[in-house]
Amino acid sequence: MKKSLLMLILVFGGLSLHAQVNYEYVKAADQYYAKGDYYSAARWYEKALGKGKIKGRTSGGFSPYGSNRAVAPKQKVAVSDKEQAMFNLAESYRKLHFHEKALPYYQDAVKTERFPLARYHYATTLRAMQQNEAAESMFNEFLNSYTENDPIRESAQRELASLQYQKVQTDVVDMSQYKVTKVTGLADTGGLYAPVWIDNTVYYTSTKPEEGAPKLQVNNNRVYQASYTNGTFSAPAKMGLPEMNDVHQGAVAFSPDGNKVIFNRWTIGGGTKSSSLYISKMQDGKWTNPVALPEAINMPGYNAQQAFWMNDGKTLLFSSDMPGGFGGFDLWMTTLDELDNATPPVNMGAGINTANDDQAPYYHVPSQSLVYSSNGRVGMGGMDLYYVKGTPGGTWGEVKNFGAPLNSNKDDIYFASKGKASNILEDVLFSSDRDASCCLEIFALQRTILPKTISGIVVHCETKVPLPGATVSLINPSNNQTIGTQKAGTDGSYSFTIDDYMPLKAVASNEGYVTNELRIAEPANLSMLKLMNPDICLNPIEIEKPVVVNNVYYDYDKAELRPESFPELDKLVAMFEANPNIKVEISAHTDSKGSNKYNQRLSEARAKSVVDYLIGKGVKPENLTSKGYGATQPVADNTNEDGSDNPEGRQLNRRTEFKVVSQ
Repeated sequence: MKKSLLMLILVFGGLSLHAQVNYEYVKAADQYYAKGDYYSAARWYEKALGKGKIKGRTSGGFSPYGSNRAVAPKQKVAVSDKEQAMFNLAESYRKLHFHEKALPYYQDAVKTERFPLARYHYATTLRAMQQNEAAESMFNEFLNSYTENDPIRESAQRELASLQYQKVQTDVVDMSQYKVTKVTGLADTGGLYAPVWIDNTVYYTSTKPEEGAPKLQVNNNRVYQASYTNGTFSAPAKMGLPEMNDVHQGAVAFSPDGNKVIFNRWTIGGGTKSSSLYISKMQDGKWTNPVALPEAINMPGYNAQQAFWMNDGKTLLFSSDMPGGFGGFDLWMTTLDELDNATPPVNMGAGINTANDDQAPYYHVPSQSLVYSSNGRVGMGGMDLYYVKGTPGGTWGEVKNFGAPLNSNKDDIYFASKGKASNILEDVLFSSDRDASCCLEIFALQRTILPKTISGIVVHCETKVPLPGATVSLINPSNNQTIGTQKAGTDGSYSFTIDDYMPLKAVASNEGYVTNELRIAEPANLSMLKLMNPDICLNPIEIEKPVVVNNVYYDYDKAELRPESFPELDKLVAMFEANPNIKVEISAHTDSKGSNKYNQRLSEARAKSVVDYLIGKGVKPENLTSKGYGATQPVADNTNEDGSDNPEGRQLNRRTEFKVVSQ
């Protein structure tokens, strides 16, 4: 007996916490921890370590970000010692997104040198608490001590990059165009998330206490609705979806006519946490008992959640950890018929999904933008909101981070917008835990577009000396329309004021120089009011030096110019405007396929087409000559040494050139 007592004292001796440990409390905590009930586990670990109770908002142990399929089942295991109990407590609070409570326990866990991932999680907790310098130091310590080349190392490296991104965002964001407010009046306690905005009604999910519910279901996730007018919520009430005992439900998606709703249902039990998508229909003013969507969506053994119904009434976007993805939760797409049967889901691709979690899809129709949340990209920290232009089933552009202030150093997830095509952030509701100890809350954001300034300098390409008086035109490449034209100042600088950012190009020309252009992409942070471009450099005109005119296209075996050639030829027009006395030869060249006679005739016709276009744009006919060279002046081999075809060489030989013969 004395020996057993001595062993207990040694097991729970601890390094940095001196309170006596209660063995029975640790045992209870371990059981809850093994089942994935981190809220209950944290309560009992706190009691075991003599640290009291959880204070602040709680979500009843459920994370609205996703479901964890691989939670350890209940089994008989050895009771944790004191160090393990501390680490498990830190992990419980982290998984509850209760960063403030997790911080001191990770600090103690790091000191023990026993838990390889303690430094990593300690660093993410420091980042969530906006202690960025300490977080950066701890991430570096982790990378120096962690030898595995795995997703955790990649995540730590991404976190370091995100800290730098966050610093840049904080430095450049101009809050004068934003108004961000936390929604009040919906709940005093519990989480608030997943707003869905229809006319003047907002549907949302909450874990606020429900009066009259069974003791263990008071804080279940449920769907509510409230009126929302002029930024004010009123008359919150339950939506009326039928509920089941011990089942959470939330994150609704409505059909375009509003008569159907798809939503998550999830359970925690038997050592697993599982989520599926259900559908309910409006009949006689009430929602019918929910029915699970087909197994094509709710694949057995995996999780489906967070649906979005496209306005065609058929296409459904959702998040799932089913096989065939890129890791964690991915965004998927399926089609529902009139009987709610589903086509096999299609993964939305590597351009959108990452090796981590990609969740909560939303499609903004006016701007044709998919908005979703991810923790697999460089961002502000935790889950960030991203957007990408395109259409489901079509092609997608580049995924971009919304930046601050929509995103924060914590988790930002779920999005609804009433903004116009030109301003998706004009009127937004979203969820974030930026202002809470642990749980998501709903925020409103309004962005007023302020004028933007685009500036730069025109310089000599070799000497980098500014070129005063150069003509600069700002052009919209989507329609080749000129937005504005001006002369560069004495220091070679130019500056344009525009309503908002879009893909543009600046074309610069000057007397004695070849015209050049600069493509201007949207900045990483759309809240910037000033954008300084890289220099536009101009090369001096060289007499009798052929210059290839890129991106000039003709129909196959024909001389007619294709419209995508016009922007490049317009640069020649600008060169003539800056140098009205130059004489220029326009030449066309072919590869060696076809007869010499055919190639000569084709090249002459193509050169003449370019000259005709330039004349039509106002260039004097006497300043232009056209010349066809056929295949007589190749710049690359048309065939390889073994006699086989060389497509790359032929492509280079099929070209259009200009040559200044006098000025």
